[in-house]
Amino acid sequence: MKHLFLLILLVITGLDITSFAQNFDADNPLHQILQKHPEFFKRINNSPDSFRVQIVYTQINRNKKNKASFREFNYRLNNQEYFYPASTVKMPIAFLALEKINELGIPGLTMNSIMITDSASDAQDFVYNQPNAMDGAPTIANYIKQIFLVSDNDAFNRLYEFLGPDYIQQKLGAKGYPDAIIRHRLQVNKTLDQQLKTNPVKFYDTSGNLIYEQPAQVSKGQFAATPFELGKGYMKAGKLMDSPFSFLNKNRIYLQDLHHILQSVIFPESTKKKSRFRLTEEDYAFVKKYMQIYPGESDSPSYDTSYYYDTYCKFLLQGSERKTIFPQVKIYNKVGDAYGFLLDIAYIVDEINQIEFMLSAVISCNTDGIFNDDKYEYDSLGFPFMRDLGIAVYNHELKRKGKLPIIK
Repeated sequence: MKHLFLLILLVITGLDITSFAQNFDADNPLHQILQKHPEFFKRINNSPDSFRVQIVYTQINRNKKNKASFREFNYRLNNQEYFYPASTVKMPIAFLALEKINELGIPGLTMNSIMITDSASDAQDFVYNQPNAMDGAPTIANYIKQIFLVSDNDAFNRLYEFLGPDYIQQKLGAKGYPDAIIRHRLQVNKTLDQQLKTNPVKFYDTSGNLIYEQPAQVSKGQFAATPFELGKGYMKAGKLMDSPFSFLNKNRIYLQDLHHILQSVIFPESTKKKSRFRLTEEDYAFVKKYMQIYPGESDSPSYDTSYYYDTYCKFLLQGSERKTIFPQVKIYNKVGDAYGFLLDIAYIVDEINQIEFMLSAVISCNTDGIFNDDKYEYDSLGFPFMRDLGIAVYNHELKRKGKLPIIK
């Protein structure tokens, strides 16, 4: 009877039967949700491969002692299908920056120490102040705030230089993410060699005393190539090049790795010790706060809320809606968008309705197959998909049985 109903649904909604058979799993709630709402997902369901959609959804249940357990589901998860991770790579870099501070163990060196980024060549930038910080001082803490509040690229670049690509590769590999590759800064025009050379960095206390000095470094790591070519053309110097766009030597990290990295920080006690980041209780509270709050709730750094509206970096549940659709819901997340790829990695909690779940998704919004032309369907395709997916899973959670109350 169930399968007869599904066949009738296919006929009514006009879904492609071949695509449906390849992608539908009646026991997977993600598949059920996508098929149940053709008014939102018909276009995706008809051609999921063309949009390169991948989704990870984790149901969270708690026992009488409030201990969380997890059931993970996925849709079209495929590590061989490349997507550009864009700004989502900033999340593990923020966590690793705090871990490195803790590992150094230098008296007086904290996330709030003044961080001066110098240069060792003309190709490198130097940073002596941070204009939107209350005291103008650049710090690890302020860079992390900017990463989660508004997804600031320069803040990421400074932390990338503090860590260096070899440290990043070694640490993520040891935590169980051996295929993760973060080997370049964001939104800067540099050669591969320049990307692998990091700036000298110095840390000072508020009295101007030098606490720690790190010289310029040159990566000696061995990074796997990313020999992926996508689309049918790309723009270069104002001209259309009639060949696929190469992502060779770009960053790469799998969707489930990003999902699990966030899970390891939200639920460290439920994560194997080797996969956790070495963070203090203060660190955990700090990153959770700035993953969740809106730009307008931050005093330092401060932002113009007419541009950095409340839901600026909340794609799931919100899309591009400026008004908060679910004011009672807290979203701890990191988004990304570049080269037509739109992503969100999120932990979503509604304590009033006793709902909590994790949801991560990526979609390609480049239907014409041309890269670097700034003509991507974020507004017409990507943001509505993220909003509708978040709402559909949220509504599914409202009806899900057997959950015990969340005790915070």
